Amino acid sequence: MAQRRMFSNTITDSDLFMDMPKSAQLLYFHLNMHADDDGFVGNTKSIMRMTGSSDDDLKILLAKQYLIPFENGVTVIKDWHIHNYIRSDRKHPTKYTSELKQLELNEDASYSKLPFGSQVSTNGQPNDRHLVGNCHTEVRLGKDRLGKDRLGKVSKDKYIEPDNNPEQTKIKPSRHAYGQYQNVLLTDEQLAKLKSEFPSDWQDWIERVSEYCSMKGKTYKNYLAAIRNWYKRDKKANTNRTGVKSVRQDYGGGTPW
Repeated sequence: MAQRRMFSNTITDSDLFMDMPKSAQLLYFHLNMHADDDGFVGNTKSIMRMTGSSDDDLKILLAKQYLIPFENGVTVIKDWHIHNYIRSDRKHPTKYTSELKQLELNEDASYSKLPFGSQVSTNGQPNDRHLVGNCHTEVRLGKDRLGKDRLGKVSKDKYIEPDNNPEQTKIKPSRHAYGQYQNVLLTDEQLAKLKSEFPSDWQDWIERVSEYCSMKGKTYKNYLAAIRNWYKRDKKANTNRTGVKSVRQDYGGGTPW
């Protein structure tokens, strides 16, 4: 197993991650440090005892989908391949091959479980839409190798061959879960636009949509577009009632959908 691990700040600097208790963040870092070269951890309970973490810390990581659990107690770091790129000649394959066969790599290089009964690829790797070598993990720079001759240079042995297929190179940005029920999914760009368009009440809009989706079992392909639509309907309804276009009111017990 490799002795060095890396972390992507697209994960660890996100609001979703930073909102977790420090103890849950600490457990996440230690699980990453003790994972094998495919991101699997077989001694989660031991690491929890070593770090003084509680069962609630583990539950938080599972609820926020930073970990994917298996029935035998093994867990895998969902965003392992976003954090790490390990050269094939230095990588030690995981011993959890049956669990690996239950996973696929998403276009953003995160793991997800395959539907029950799905087949893995014949090479024994996850049935991925996007190969690990061509995925989101960046080419590592300078200090990735300790030798002074490596500092400030791109390591040649970590060059990733470009994919000539434009469809393969399109990577969808990661969406993070927001709201009380963690069901409003927004990319970092969408969240920034939401804050810009609704600077004083963007959190209220997230909570409102979160509660509605939880009550109705509703999902949206684009939650930013949904919030914009809600606002337009509110504005139109309030204009018809009062003639004042800037007034926003709650629907009370229902929605115009």
